[in-house]
Amino acid sequence: MVVPSSDVEIQTASDPRPNYDRKSELQAFDDTKTGVKGLVDAGITKLPRIFVHPPENLKDIRTQARTQFDFPVIDLESCEKDPSTREKIVKKVREAAETWGFFQVVNHGIPVGILEEMLEGVGRFMEQDEEMKKLYYSRDPKKKFRWNSNFDLFSSPAANWRDSFMYVLAPNPPHPQELPQVCREIMIEYSKQVMGLGRCLFELLSEGVGLSRNHLVELECADSLSVICHYYPACPEPDLTLGTTNHSDNDFVTVLLQDNLGGLQLKHQNQWVDVPPLPGALVVNIGDLLQLVTNDKFKSVEHRVLSSKAGPRVSVASFFGRDSGPSSIVHAPIKELLSEKNPPKYRGTTAEDYSEYFCNKGLDGTSALLHFELQN
Repeated sequence: MVVPSSDVEIQTASDPRPNYDRKSELQAFDDTKTGVKGLVDAGITKLPRIFVHPPENLKDIRTQARTQFDFPVIDLESCEKDPSTREKIVKKVREAAETWGFFQVVNHGIPVGILEEMLEGVGRFMEQDEEMKKLYYSRDPKKKFRWNSNFDLFSSPAANWRDSFMYVLAPNPPHPQELPQVCREIMIEYSKQVMGLGRCLFELLSEGVGLSRNHLVELECADSLSVICHYYPACPEPDLTLGTTNHSDNDFVTVLLQDNLGGLQLKHQNQWVDVPPLPGALVVNIGDLLQLVTNDKFKSVEHRVLSSKAGPRVSVASFFGRDSGPSSIVHAPIKELLSEKNPPKYRGTTAEDYSEYFCNKGLDGTSALLHFELQN
């Protein structure tokens, strides 16, 4: 097959020819500036070889996910009004953060109409005219808004079947004119709403770990927000690839909005478990930096997204503490949580340094936290 708008031939998974210059084929794909959606629009029926994952990453993707677990769903209604209700919510948040690393929240204060419009806005951007979209295609991390396919395209063992756009809302928000008009208003409004929810979550997590309500907020955990919007087109051979490789997040907390197609899974008790789409709910997961500062009290859990013949799937991930830029704050295990029996397990790092290491490593199936562990 030939990648659209390129004269360089890209081998498919079933191509028997031995010659395979992966680097050149990755570059040819990137040069199209049309992403995975461009391949689908061109009518491909076989998966390009650059997207084929090694067998060990795929051996369990079609195994029936475990359903005997009750995925945590936490109702935030009356969280600020009734002390006894808040105490119960804090307990549920603590238990979920310690055992699952994931939970869903309902009655979180963000109107359903805004959630739906945000998902639609992602679709409008990704499905607009290619020439308009190409204006925003970039791998320059300094740009406040950029879209591309696979941030780690040239460093990961295999590409994932998805396109993404990303923007940084805080601490240095983009000028509105830097955002695409087709989804500008909803991006700004949704992000402001998520910032408010994020502060609430950090207060609950602070109390859950036995600290004062504002402890994590004072560490600036809620001050930086970057948003990554994923678009997973229908895949012709989903058994050969993944939508997102298994990984944990390089931030404090992630708030995820997903549509109703499913595909998100997490590792729980050494088994892959579906994160069921729940209308009006938002998924919350603990990131690596929160595991680091709580000294493993809260868990940053491995998760992935399966590819599918159904699509497109759309999701919006809001990362608190990722890609936040230079900061003087060094994040290390919180001293109030340490003792002789619970010494620090990680060395300190800034959010910027952690994010840089994570991005350079790429989604290779290993945790970036291992690099920051203290040797006993």
